[in-house]
Formats: sequence, C-alpha cells, structure tokens
Amino acid sequence: MNNENQQEKTRTILAFFMLPIIIALIATLAALGGERVTIWLRYDREGILHGEIWRVFTAHIVHLGWQHLLMNLAGLFLIWALFGRMLGNRAWIMVLLLSAIAITLGLMFFNIHIRWYVGLSGVLHGLFLTGALLAIYAGYRAEILLLVFIIGKLAWEQHNGPLPGSAAMAGGNVLVDAHLYGAIAGVLAAMYFIARKGLRAKSRGQNPGS
Repeated sequence: MNNENQQEKTRTILAFFMLPIIIALIATLAALGGERVTIWLRYDREGILHGEIWRVFTAHIVHLGWQHLLMNLAGLFLIWALFGRMLGNRAWIMVLLLSAIAITLGLMFFNIHIRWYVGLSGVLHGLFLTGALLAIYAGYRAEILLLVFIIGKLAWEQHNGPLPGSAAMAGGNVLVDAHLYGAIAGVLAAMYFIARKGLRAKSRGQNPGS
C-alpha cells in the first residue's frame, strides 16, 4: 500500500510539473545543438524583419551557455512550485506566448540597437507577475511580499541596471528591459484572467472574490 501511495504521489508531482519539464527538455535539446542552433533560434532583429518569425518564440529557449540555462530553469521550477496551481496548462501556455511576443515587440520597437537576444528570464518575469497577482486575488497574502520584491527588482534594474552578480551568473550581459516587457505581459495576462473569473462569478450570482 505504501508503494502504491508513493507511486501515486510521484505521478501527481510529475503531472503538476509536466509543462516546465517539457520546456526544460526543449531548452536542453537546444543547448545540446550548440552555437549553430542558438544562432538559428535566437532573437535576431534583422532576421525577424526579413520574415524569420519563429525567432519571436524560440529566442526564449536558447541561452548564453549551460550556466545561464540552469539558472533560468531553476527559476522556472521555483515559479511553478509557487504559482503553478493558479492556472491550467493551457492558460499558462498563453501566458508564455504572450510574454514572448511582448518581449520581442518591446525589443523591436524600443531597443532597436539590440541585434540579438537569448534567454528565458523575461518570460519568467511574466509568469511570476501573473502567478503572484492571481494568488493575491485568490486571497493569499504572503505573495504580496513576493510582488513587492519583484516590483522592487524591476525598479532597481531600470534605474541602476542588472542586479550585482547577475551578469556573472548568466555568463554574459543581462538585458533588463526584457524583464520589464515580460513583467508587463504578465500583469496584462493576470488582469485578463481576473476579469474572466469576475465575469464568470457574476454570471453565477457569486461574489467575485469568493
């Protein structure tokens, strides 16, 4: 009986983390492809302007190196452990795609001097903001501290540049504007889901905050 319970618990955990596991596998396979794959998949301003639309999304699964990749994957699983319960996988995929598009458009329109970019960190900021805001809306209060932390981090980055030591950890320059664009997408996604929940609750005659 204990073995069956343990197996069931393992299956439940794997099911919960299935989406980040898939993302981690894709990102790892891309890293195994080496520099040629990274160049082919990364955000490249000229490439996108010439129709290489896949880069809008694939830029966020390739990294500067293994250290950069592992750091971002650790962040992904931590965010999922904190907030993964707030939405289903389809909704999270929507947040992922929205964040990727927002970051790419932000770079295209507001950072025209940036020729190329890689990494998941901007998307992670989108996931974090969506999860934290939905958790607070659902009545969790400890997440308010997390929200204050991430807003403070974004403000620091915009005023002072990357956090001390972050470039060394990533193995290269940190593009803090990508974090901002991802965070904005995360806030917009959270507003959408909160509004949708509110409309559903209203149509059922319930208190939206219940």
